[in-house]
Amino acid sequence: MLEIRPTCENCNKDLPFDSTEAMICTFECTFCVDCVELLQHVCPNCSGGFEKRPIRPKNLLKKYPASTKIVHKPVDLESHLKQLKK
Repeated sequence: MLEIRPTCENCNKDLPFDSTEAMICTFECTFCVDCVELLQHVCPNCSGGFEKRPIRPKNLLKKYPASTKIVHKPVDLESHLKQLKK
């Protein structure tokens, strides 16, 4: 089951369970669509791609709550983009 993390790892923007702006990689690293664009659609943690995060139905939140743990690790964008050019 997905964690449904509450914010973007890079900019810390709120991404509630029903956000249409949340993107995840295969390891559930969570970023907003704006940051995914800046990252050129490559996860800075695992080098994988991103997909739109599914929206957990509201009626299931009580049984399967979204995570409240914030993972905020701002990306060194210059270094990330250099890695992509290698």
